[in-house]
Amino acid sequence: MRPGRRIAFDYGQVRIGVALSDASGLIATPIATLLAQSEDLREELSKIFTEYEPIYIVIGQPRHLSGAQSATMESVNQFAELIASISQAPIHFVDERLSTVFAARTLRESGKNAKEAKSLIDAMAAVSILESALERERIAGHVS
Repeated sequence: MRPGRRIAFDYGQVRIGVALSDASGLIATPIATLLAQSEDLREELSKIFTEYEPIYIVIGQPRHLSGAQSATMESVNQFAELIASISQAPIHFVDERLSTVFAARTLRESGKNAKEAKSLIDAMAAVSILESALERERIAGHVS
């Protein structure tokens, strides 16, 4: 795997979870939850990209269990356009079906109650999305 950090986003209408890999691409860690409608969203994203200089960016692609795109996909595409206007790093989409379910289960198993989990779940969902991308990269040598 190519050295460098990777960043993943779990986009939601209210909150956006953010996860980061280590430089070797082995470990994904939650780093932030951003407010999707924040007036400072562009600035917050710019700070993240400047600080971590990702080699690529992953965004969860919302799909129904049937595989069909969800209604949220248009908002995700607009978010991807915002990111592309800030960062030159390639953007990849990863199926995010069940990422929130896995995140909730992980938090519950770690002893977090529902109130504590609510503030972490979006960032943990981003971890799940990033782990999927890292696994693809390890197996295939690339994300897409």
